[in-house]
Amino acid sequence: MVKLMRLFFYVLYYGFAKHLPSSSWMGGRMWKAIRYAVCRPLFKACGKNVNIESRAFFYSGQNISIGDNSGIGVNAFLAGKIEIGKNVMMGPDVIVLTQNHKFDRLDIPMSQQGFKADQPVKICDDVWIGVRAIILPGVTVGRGAIIGAGAVVTKDVSEYAIVGGNPAKVIRMRKSAPVEFKK
Repeated sequence: MVKLMRLFFYVLYYGFAKHLPSSSWMGGRMWKAIRYAVCRPLFKACGKNVNIESRAFFYSGQNISIGDNSGIGVNAFLAGKIEIGKNVMMGPDVIVLTQNHKFDRLDIPMSQQGFKADQPVKICDDVWIGVRAIILPGVTVGRGAIIGAGAVVTKDVSEYAIVGGNPAKVIRMRKSAPVEFKK
């Protein structure tokens, strides 16, 4: 029964809800609410007030956890085991990958070597991921970090770091000591 319900929501999302307008368009609250209601059962865990934007692609979603007040950007592509914290902003066209091709053998084509083991990605609380950023397998993005537009993140990002470029490098730090949010 659970598999059948997942299949129902999967078909409903990819056949209908994925194609609704962005939440920034007229009627945006309604589009956001519909996508949330359809996607919530697909994710491993889904917090409150989550915004799944138009045309986001995440396969089955069963390996994705997303915290309160976070979002998956317009036309984003997420694949594999991904943990997204609370209050995470994600721009359009962001790519998060957890798997890569094998390429160590020279005696057979790379296309026939299969994939490396899945390497989960963790995006901590209060992170801003800019438009068209790419986060590669095994990366942890620390709390309060900012990933600049177009950055290719190949290594872990420290808390409160602002990174950009290809490969992404620290541009500067937001602050020296973490401060807790007021509730």
